[in-house]
Amino acid sequence: MVDGTIIDTLNINAKDLAAKWKDMIRKAPQLKHYGGLDDSRLIEEGARIYPILARILDRGLDRALLGDFFARMGKDKMAESFPISEVIFAVNLSEQVVIQYIMTDFVLDSTIRMYQAMGVVNKVAEFFLLGCFYLTKGFLEATYTTMSKSDAVSEELLKKYFRDDFFFKKD
Repeated sequence: MVDGTIIDTLNINAKDLAAKWKDMIRKAPQLKHYGGLDDSRLIEEGARIYPILARILDRGLDRALLGDFFARMGKDKMAESFPISEVIFAVNLSEQVVIQYIMTDFVLDSTIRMYQAMGVVNKVAEFFLLGCFYLTKGFLEATYTTMSKSDAVSEELLKKYFRDDFFFKKD
């Protein structure tokens, strides 16, 4: 069971967590595309992920919710010409924000609380790992669609390099 304080923080303080994420983005020289966004946009984007995480921590893993959210993010970032490596790195920074909160701000005043926190960190890690999986699927699906329609790449060539099961799904 996940402590309600963590779930409340993810929901109520999503913008505060996103502000910490934004600061981490600003310090990462690898994130040139994200670095070009203004602070308010970064905070807005970052704040969207924490309520989804809170819902999954509260109600259990919902692959449809998680998959839809991250696949859409991947498609959107591909359409905005973000490199997939930057998007995954940025998502990883979101995970670090949550883990830092749990390890520093969540009161670990007993052995039981420490074990609870470790369990939550494992669930957070699973959320972000699956999130990156679905994000990559969405990104690659958008790439495939763009290449087949806009760039007129042959079906044969596309099938040679895109060997996944996610193509041709309707939005």
